[in-house]
Amino acid sequence: MRNLEQAGVLPPATRTTNGYRVHGEIHVHSAIAYRELAAGTGPAEAKKILRAVHRGHLSDVLSQLDGAHARIDAERAELRRAKAAAHAIADEPIADVRPSDSMNISELAAALGVRTSTLRHWDAEGLAVPVRDPARATRRYLPPHVRDARIVHQLRQAGYRIESLRALMPELRSGRRFPDVDAALAARDTSIEKRSRALLTGAAALHELLARRATNDDQ
Repeated sequence: MRNLEQAGVLPPATRTTNGYRVHGEIHVHSAIAYRELAAGTGPAEAKKILRAVHRGHLSDVLSQLDGAHARIDAERAELRRAKAAAHAIADEPIADVRPSDSMNISELAAALGVRTSTLRHWDAEGLAVPVRDPARATRRYLPPHVRDARIVHQLRQAGYRIESLRALMPELRSGRRFPDVDAALAARDTSIEKRSRALLTGAAALHELLARRATNDDQ
């Protein structure tokens, strides 16, 4: 509680004559609101919101809440796209690969909308490993490598970490563990839902806190 008070999450406590802190309902409601908001939008953002509450900056409170909801909504939309894309890409038939079907690193980067340095990083991590031109040692991406890069790109957008992809991609190429991709995306969906629910609960607690502050200010 002392740390939260120092951070401005709680209003300053009154003290008894012998120096003990006295916390009232306003402190309880502040702590509840912070707990839920931290679960929904992260501790740093939750602290900013509570500090704005105690400074009486209602427009800042509402703006920050709107931003938190918008970020979660954007994550949810991105995850929907990633689910659809990962399934579609993983099921692509690739046959009769010809040298003319290959792409260089600049062409693939442009097609995916990423930097060439990102593709080099994925190559170094073993996620999308192209062949090398024996004469010039330049990277050439054949259709299977392009598919790998597309899958990595979509799953990275969905929040999949590099270390997890490093273990998964060899299995995914062989077709044995695509359910793991489904499970990872479902876990991401669950995480977003939990944060969204926590943000909703936090907003309700914040409404109660604002009402109590208004009552105290009127007295």
